[in-house]
Amino acid sequence: MTDFLKRCWAVVDLDAIAHNFQQVRRRLVPTCLVMAVVKADAYSHGDRYVAGELARQGANWFGVSNIDEAISLRRQGIYQPILILGSTPAENAALLGRYAITQTIFSAEYARELQQQAALAGVTLDVHIKVDTGMSRLGFAAAEEDQVAAAAEEIAGVCALENLRAYGIFTHFSCADEKDPGSEAFTRRQYALFLKVIAALSDRGIEFPLRHCCNSAAVLRYPEMQLDMVRPGVILYGLAPSPDCEGLADLKPAMSLHCVISMVKELKAGCAVSYGRTFTAPQDMRIATVPIGYADGFDRRLSNNARMLLHGQYAPVVGSVCMDQLMLDVTHIPDARAGDEVTIIGAEGERAVTFDEMAARLGTINYEKMCLIGKRVPRLYRRGGEDLDVVDYVRQAVREKP
Repeated sequence: MTDFLKRCWAVVDLDAIAHNFQQVRRRLVPTCLVMAVVKADAYSHGDRYVAGELARQGANWFGVSNIDEAISLRRQGIYQPILILGSTPAENAALLGRYAITQTIFSAEYARELQQQAALAGVTLDVHIKVDTGMSRLGFAAAEEDQVAAAAEEIAGVCALENLRAYGIFTHFSCADEKDPGSEAFTRRQYALFLKVIAALSDRGIEFPLRHCCNSAAVLRYPEMQLDMVRPGVILYGLAPSPDCEGLADLKPAMSLHCVISMVKELKAGCAVSYGRTFTAPQDMRIATVPIGYADGFDRRLSNNARMLLHGQYAPVVGSVCMDQLMLDVTHIPDARAGDEVTIIGAEGERAVTFDEMAARLGTINYEKMCLIGKRVPRLYRRGGEDLDVVDYVRQAVREKP
């Protein structure tokens, strides 16, 4: 079950997923539910095994981006409620009903379209109302005090529609991961506006069993805002939402990334390396070619700007990153040989290379680098230190071809 091409692969530690979930759970009051966010194939960790582990740990809900992700979970045995956080074309109302998937409602126009299609399909759909309190993305506009009443009126109209059952209401924080005074004030303002919308609806006799607003950062930094449910994402995978959130919880990274050396080569001083000759050997040196490139998610901007671990020592990337391969300077690692395992992301002894480091080198965020690990990289799942299974997207696609 764990046979795969040992070219480049990711290891997903399900024990780390379990640990991180329990770190979230212990921060919450007993009545607060947890919606585990597993969109983007569980942040590239693989939705099947990750969602299964989270369900084992007690996740009450799952959050996804779109209907395909939701159906994928259903087909893989996830029976907990699922909320689609993004848009679903209204003509898919029958599918939402068939798979018992909850849809976000973000405007009155969309609600009417979905209601019409639900009526045609003969289904009643559970929905959650999205309130925009300052993210300026999806949602009923309530980012200003003078918008609260209008938002409540629109939402009340949606709640009166047949074939839609408004079971929850939520908003999304835009800067809860930042601890500067301005961002903290903005987050508290978002929360206050959200509560005002809820209160205005309550005055109309409209109540929601589930009110939720806390993403990963707010779970860590604003426990007083947990309400009825929280929506952790990146912290379930063992990464902090931002540097301002580092150290606020005992998180264990769930994914490591590995490859093996294809070839070790001796270079003379003055020899150029890779496309564009962006690196020239300053002296006689040894380089190792490893089979990972930008098609696997290793950004080309990391050319001459990254490092990996080999035999517990850092080995710098030299030359341009290619589509499928790159080169490491192993001059200082004399026992480097073809077939040796390289740690691209992960730890060896006291040294480590992290998604945070990679993101910092590129001026982006750890979420992005984690989510961009390519589909031709097999995911090896471990629990209790034992290999459990492999999900190999390429081989799976080949097997499934008619």
